[in-house]
Amino acid sequence: MQRYFFLLILIFLLPLSLSGVEPDEILKDKILEERARIISSDLRCLVCQNENIDSSNADLAKDLRLLVRERLLVGDTNKQVKNFIVERYGEYVLLNPTFSGSSILLWISGPLIFILSFIILILRYLSFRKKNITKQVAHSAEDLKKLTSFLKK
Repeated sequence: MQRYFFLLILIFLLPLSLSGVEPDEILKDKILEERARIISSDLRCLVCQNENIDSSNADLAKDLRLLVRERLLVGDTNKQVKNFIVERYGEYVLLNPTFSGSSILLWISGPLIFILSFIILILRYLSFRKKNITKQVAHSAEDLKKLTSFLKK
């Protein structure tokens, strides 16, 4: 019974340790804190690279979280905060990059490669199938000649 109780406590307390935001970073205004969390969840940790700064424990992520909160306290909108950080760190800091002229090739290349691969696969299959059919027809014509000559004897 104690084992299950310990496991239950562990399950409930584990998410608290996974959060990257430390208690001293949390804003007193709940609305601003919620906005900070939304913005932080859209920004990439430049150290961890595939983790947002809201859940990262890296020092740079902490600095970025504090920067987001400072900008919100100054009165910036969510978009202004993101633009400020993008100006300093580049568009790579966004987990969901914008669809712009410079990134259009990256957005299109994935589906384009998939479609081209699928077309090549179909063409190879049809080519292979056609070769097999012609071989079968050639064999059956030879077999037919042999069969007719055998039957005539």
